[in-house]
Amino acid sequence: MPVQEVTKRLPVRKNSGTMELGRCAVTATLKQFATKWKPCIISYLAVKPLRYNQLYRAIPNISRKMLSQHLDELEADELIIRTPYDRKLQHVEYKLSPKGLSVLGLFTTLERWGLANLPGVLSIDQMVHRAGI
Repeated sequence: MPVQEVTKRLPVRKNSGTMELGRCAVTATLKQFATKWKPCIISYLAVKPLRYNQLYRAIPNISRKMLSQHLDELEADELIIRTPYDRKLQHVEYKLSPKGLSVLGLFTTLERWGLANLPGVLSIDQMVHRAGI
């Protein structure tokens, strides 16, 4: 019986299971705004600039912490612009940046698909009207 010879194993690159952000344009794009609340924030700010409490009252079931976190992230991603008016009164207004405005076409396409394929959903206009904005 022949003796089996032991060979040196080649190093194997382990697949981490996560794709680098720069490799997939769809993943990178969705990472900018595909959360539970960011589309709502962007949609409301598309109508007009709003203050923090106006957004908080308009978006049902969002916590103050989550709203603050998402506003910070949207600002860091340059999708919204935060404009402070008075330091003492903490009067701050949020509006869409040009980059944020460029996302609205995509939202319109998603809205059309949702209205055509998902029963019981509301349009962005209906949501804005219900919020009283």
